[in-house]
Amino acid sequence: MEYGKAFLIGGLICVIGQLLIDYTKLTPARILVAFVTLGVFLTAVGIYEPLVEFAGAGATVPLSGFGYTLAKGVEEAVKKDGFLGIFTGGFTACSAGVGAAVFLALLASLVSKSGDKS
Repeated sequence: MEYGKAFLIGGLICVIGQLLIDYTKLTPARILVAFVTLGVFLTAVGIYEPLVEFAGAGATVPLSGFGYTLAKGVEEAVKKDGFLGIFTGGFTACSAGVGAAVFLALLASLVSKSGDKS
C-alpha cells in the first residue's frame, strides 16, 4: 500500500507540472522554481508534513520535496542555532542530495559522449 500512495501522490504532483507545461506559457524553469517555493510555503503553513507522512517518497522525491527539505532544515537549524540557522539550515539539510547530483552528473559526463543534436 505504501508504494501505491507514493505513486498516487508523486504522480499527481507530476501531472500538475505537466499540465502547467502544456496549458500555460510558463517556462519549465519557472515551473521548477514554483514547485520548490510551493514546497517551502506548504511546509511553513503545516500542510506538506502530513502529505509526506502519508505518501513518503511520493512527496519527498519531486521538486516540492526539495522545498520541504530546505524548510525543515532551516526550521531545525533555527531551533538549534538560533538566527544563524536561517542561513545554514537549508545548506546542511540538502548538502548530501546536491553533492550526489553533482558527482553523478560529473560521472555521466565522463562516461557519455557529447555531441551536437543535429
